[in-house]
Amino acid sequence: MDVVNDLFPFLAMVIVQFGFAGMNITSKLAMDAGMKPLVLVSYRQIFATIAIIPFAYFFERKTRPKITKPLLIQIFICSLTGVTGNQVFYFIGLQNSSPTIGCALTNILPAVTFILAVLLRQEAVGIKKLSGQAKLLGTSICVGGAMLLSFYHGPMINIGESSIHWKYADQSGDSDSSASKSSFILGPVFIMASAVCWAVWFTIQAKVSEAFPAPYTSTLLMCFMGSIECVLIGVGANHELSQWSLRSPGRLIAALYAAIVCSALAFSLTSWSIQKKGALYVSVFSPLLLVIVAVLSWALLREKLYLGTVIGSAMIVAGLYAVLWGKEKEVKAKSIEDMEVFKSFEKEEKGDLELQLPAISNGKNGVVAK
Repeated sequence: MDVVNDLFPFLAMVIVQFGFAGMNITSKLAMDAGMKPLVLVSYRQIFATIAIIPFAYFFERKTRPKITKPLLIQIFICSLTGVTGNQVFYFIGLQNSSPTIGCALTNILPAVTFILAVLLRQEAVGIKKLSGQAKLLGTSICVGGAMLLSFYHGPMINIGESSIHWKYADQSGDSDSSASKSSFILGPVFIMASAVCWAVWFTIQAKVSEAFPAPYTSTLLMCFMGSIECVLIGVGANHELSQWSLRSPGRLIAALYAAIVCSALAFSLTSWSIQKKGALYVSVFSPLLLVIVAVLSWALLREKLYLGTVIGSAMIVAGLYAVLWGKEKEVKAKSIEDMEVFKSFEKEEKGDLELQLPAISNGKNGVVAK
């Protein structure tokens, strides 16, 4: 049974990382072929809303708490940050960079979340403790790696040419217009803005989860609101009807894949893995996405690796694990402290009870203390 409990969450998170890797490849190809990022995000939210409806209906129709007006306001703010802000910035950044850079920069999320939590006084730095020093050092390394990856290109690393020839990728990725769209500064800046939006969403979503323990319904509402927001922004930026066409197989596949695999399926598997193993276990798999995307981008998209990208990515991953290690130490220390307080309280209660028992016994025997 232990083998099964360990194996299934592991396989689930590997599947999730492969799923996100595929989204980065298909989305990049669709945008290189002419699909606008705001259009892609809009269709992703529409299809994701449709895909999550069965989960919300069958799993939570009997246990769903009452939906209140304050809750809807909180979910609306979640949709602005976790859906609209996060995904709009990410896909615009992906269009102006590469899948490898996009995946590398998403690993700064724990560092951004830590900074935000400290600024909002939701978490103490604890500089005198080893766990606090690890979080602070890891955050600094993550930010340094992100800056290096964003502003330093460096010489190209020659790792040879891939022997795989995918006709659709060759037609989409090798065009001069596609290369001219890329910006090694603008793209990373937008992706980092996406991470900030995602970190803000974490802080708000934590309160929503406490007040409304129905994750599928809250996600359904969030995606529905995000659909409206993204469509309004998308229509404002892309007026032509042809830009919204899904007749191209590449566009349709990119939109459906992002919605079904990376919103509905990934959310379900991640939520289940968190219940089984905890949030820290899930977050450890983030760098696996970077490795998968780097290999697929080289093999399918002919992406070139540069020294700045490699060093910056390595720094971000190292910083990520330092932050996670510090957080794990902090959680364990807090658990031990709570256990000691509980044992101390239990001992005091036991002592008080032993003092009361002789008095109760004497009272029963008719003995009165003078």
